[in-house]
Amino acid sequence: MDLRNIFINEYGRLRSGFRLVIFVAAFLFIWIALTATIGLAYALLHDRLPRLPHEEFFQNMIYRVPLLVAALGAGYLCTRFLEGLPWRAVGLTLHDKWLQHFIVGSVIGIASLLLAAGIASAGGGLAFAVNNVTSPAHVVRSVLASGFLFVFAALAEEATFRGYPVQTLTRAHWTWLGVFLTSVPFALAHLSNPNVVPGVTFANTALAGIWLAVAYLRTRSLWFPLGVHWAWNWAMGSLFGLPVSGLQLVGAPLFKAKDLGPAWLTGGSYGLEGGIASTIALIASTLVIWRTGFVEATPEMLRLTSEEKRLGS
Repeated sequence: MDLRNIFINEYGRLRSGFRLVIFVAAFLFIWIALTATIGLAYALLHDRLPRLPHEEFFQNMIYRVPLLVAALGAGYLCTRFLEGLPWRAVGLTLHDKWLQHFIVGSVIGIASLLLAAGIASAGGGLAFAVNNVTSPAHVVRSVLASGFLFVFAALAEEATFRGYPVQTLTRAHWTWLGVFLTSVPFALAHLSNPNVVPGVTFANTALAGIWLAVAYLRTRSLWFPLGVHWAWNWAMGSLFGLPVSGLQLVGAPLFKAKDLGPAWLTGGSYGLEGGIASTIALIASTLVIWRTGFVEATPEMLRLTSEEKRLGS
């Protein structure tokens, strides 16, 4: 057996498994280096700079910068130098129909969360009341400003988990392996959040990883899963005042939610994502996304993500 065949495929390219290992190594190197640099700069400058308004908001944004830069940077380097493909292959350029994909994804994300909240409410687990504790102007500012945080946070996670890892394995015709290898780490990454529900949190978050991967595969672009992802989180935290993956991120949501239990339905203090109401909604939404005719991959994105480019071509 030719040892070269272990590493090089029939297109003259490094095999997808090794490409994935290189991506992970490059991602970790960039992420750790940036995180350490930002942490050091914050420690040195925190007491010297004037306090910014909404400091917690900016801290949340800055925390996700290394994740986004590492995912896009490592993804681009691997796409360009290991596969000979352009930046467009990553799926974040303003390609044809990108805005349509983002808008349709956002609508689906909100509708999916509404379904989960409706199931929990119909089962007597959640009750909602308009937030009249704070001024309407404060609520509007909070709801709008939180949208930027949720878009940025979702973008960082989509670039990491539905970016290069799924893309390179899809080009190698190992699509569902790519979905599995990204959905499980996606779920594991959320287990350190507060108020985790044993078993259910992992299962639902892995299911959400499949849901978002199917959204990527539907359009072969990150704009569609980005829309689905941020809108689900925004509706949960900013509209309904529920914890987002165990975190209370929005100070003045549109509605105040009251959790009446049982926790197996509503997710308890972890939020809807820890309960069976979300399980049902995610399964239903995945089926809708897979069958929807509102969006589809453009010919260019389908070509860039369906086949490997032969070395020298």
